[in-house]
Amino acid sequence: MPDTQIRTNIDFDRQGVQWGTLSVPYSHNLSGWSQLQVPISMIANGDGPTVLLMAGNHGDEYPGQIAIMRLMRELSAEQVTGRLIMIPILNVPASRAATRLSPLDGKNLNRCFPGDPLGAVCEMIAHYLTTVLFPLADFVIDLHTGGRGVYFSPCAHMHLVDDLDQRRAMARGTEAYNTDFAFLYADIAGHGLLPVEAERQGKIVITTEMGGGEVVPQPIHRLAQAGLRNVLVHSGVLQGEFHTRANLGLPPTRWIQSLDQRDYIFSPESGLYESLVDVGVDVCAGQPLGALHFPERPDREPTMIEADSDGVLIAHRGPTLTQQGDILVCLAHDVPEEVFRTFQNIP
Repeated sequence: MPDTQIRTNIDFDRQGVQWGTLSVPYSHNLSGWSQLQVPISMIANGDGPTVLLMAGNHGDEYPGQIAIMRLMRELSAEQVTGRLIMIPILNVPASRAATRLSPLDGKNLNRCFPGDPLGAVCEMIAHYLTTVLFPLADFVIDLHTGGRGVYFSPCAHMHLVDDLDQRRAMARGTEAYNTDFAFLYADIAGHGLLPVEAERQGKIVITTEMGGGEVVPQPIHRLAQAGLRNVLVHSGVLQGEFHTRANLGLPPTRWIQSLDQRDYIFSPESGLYESLVDVGVDVCAGQPLGALHFPERPDREPTMIEADSDGVLIAHRGPTLTQQGDILVCLAHDVPEEVFRTFQNIP
């Protein structure tokens, strides 16, 4: 496979603080020779873990982008032990356009892994992460929200990987975010995800869903930033006091999962969706979760969306305007004790 076409002025073997870009070649109508500049910084100080920290995989998910930009400005080399690589906005054109997909190539970066060095822009970025940055890292942190399409109860989440040592390390990192919920999820919308490729390489992968939508309340920003710092302290790359839910006066994190296709409810028709239950609330089988209204037939009774099992509503549709096939609800269930034992209370 050809080497990457992406170039950077960051020397990943050098100590100290560096600021730079990943330069991705592409052409557009007004420039045959052009580059997409993806911001990147690195802080390296002595021996320790390498943490790769990213946000903006989807452009319309901003709390993680802001949290990383704050860290880039605030941290000094003396606060770091090891190497911290920070990319606040992986998908720069999508972030500028407030879109999930890249306006340059129409692709979802989070479905482009392991990537293609000769492909479209998103495919080249995915290939660079897969072949250059993931091999450097011990921890891979990829910060998300539900974007404009889905609103989540703020949570850190992970896949249920097969390797038990990797699973335990990921569970400890997930809990270090100190969110009310820790969420095990399934890939229901295709393959090629960034976390899956990093997991395949044996990395400790930590991801989040920090709410969603255009408006980001201050508590979401506060949680995104405080949780991220705590995870970095947990990893050993950042000096500082590690906080547990207990010493913050909070109840234990509740582990939940949505691993069955039936946990994801999609819209049977197009219409206007009215959510009837807030995220983070426990529901019962048969309980109405939302109502789908039909503006072209206001005389028609709405279609009621009901829970087909007991659980907790971890996420629901963001925009009111809904197309047939859009996700309406994600219903989660408490992680079974036999699974819980595989990653909890490990020294």
